Amino acid sequence: MKYKSKKVTQKRLIWIAVAIAVAGGATKYFWPAGSPDAKSLVQTVTTFVVEQRDFPVIVDATGSTVAANIVDIRPQVTNVVAKIHIKEGQKVKAGDLLISLDDRADRANYEKAQATADDAQRQLKRAEELLRQQFVAQGAVDTARANAQAAQAAARAALAALSYDNIRSPITGRAGIINVFPGALVQPGNTVSTSTTATTTTTQGAMVTITQLDPMNVQFTVPESALPALFAAQQAGQTPTVTFQMGDGKKREGKVFVIDNQVDQAIGAVKVKALVDNTDQTLIPGQFVRLQVNAGSFKDVLVVPSQAVVSNARGDQVFVVDAENTVSLKPIKIRTQSQGFAVISGINAGDKVVVEGKQNLRPNSKVKEAVVTTDVKPEVKAEPKVEAQK
Repeated sequence: MKYKSKKVTQKRLIWIAVAIAVAGGATKYFWPAGSPDAKSLVQTVTTFVVEQRDFPVIVDATGSTVAANIVDIRPQVTNVVAKIHIKEGQKVKAGDLLISLDDRADRANYEKAQATADDAQRQLKRAEELLRQQFVAQGAVDTARANAQAAQAAARAALAALSYDNIRSPITGRAGIINVFPGALVQPGNTVSTSTTATTTTTQGAMVTITQLDPMNVQFTVPESALPALFAAQQAGQTPTVTFQMGDGKKREGKVFVIDNQVDQAIGAVKVKALVDNTDQTLIPGQFVRLQVNAGSFKDVLVVPSQAVVSNARGDQVFVVDAENTVSLKPIKIRTQSQGFAVISGINAGDKVVVEGKQNLRPNSKVKEAVVTTDVKPEVKAEPKVEAQK
């Protein structure tokens, strides 16, 4: 019995081995995994022929309006406001009288010092005359001259103190909110604040702020990749420009006049300022601006769509299609990017690069160009219109 059972088991193993061999042969026949067609499936892609041309660099940026000059008018002496000569929001010119302080004590001090200076000058002339007549020594004249000079210096100091009572605008611009009133005591060195309670109103710091509105500055940031074009434009004698629109729909243009001397490593961008004409004074500091920067142009460079660039740990690369429709992955270097295109180096003009369909591509893969049909779109658009009428 044991011998028969062992013989049956051997037969079953033989039949199982035969079945596996037959199944393997069928699989190889119907699904030839090792055939060249299975290894290299043809993928449909969209390509772009590398162009060599001049490339204008246009960068979209956001920023804000900044006053070209802004001055907080603060007192230099502790005194009482006597008169306010301007109104809130008034346009003023450099040198216009803004606020007058009580100058009675300072004027009296100046008149006293000037009188002392005049007397010292007369004493000096008298001493010089006596010296010519040899009635006094040279030392007496030197002492009189020193006294006259000291008295004149004291008179000039008193005049400077008196000038602090007449506060004038150092720039041309528009006055802001006036934070003081006649009779208010002002003093230097305070923080700008105005507080009102149920019993009193207290003002400290700037009495009024003068802001220059024309021209107006626009401050924004551009990516580090745009710096070569900006510097190249400046070296060529060109001035990079900016354009933007505000809520009124009016197009405004400006010229870049300063590029910051360092890059913010946290965001990889650099600060830039542009000068914008604001004769109608509709721009005020602090407004949000969305603008376009014309950063100059690169001459005779290779241009490809930014979508064609493959970025990974090995750097920037593109899939290049050869004459036999086989792709190869080639490394490139990006000089700058703008408006959906990139200026690159590392390949040749006229090369065909893959733009769409590169997700599943591998080197040495076979590809074919996607066929774009334009006659289907009108039919698709016409059908919903008929159904909507029903």
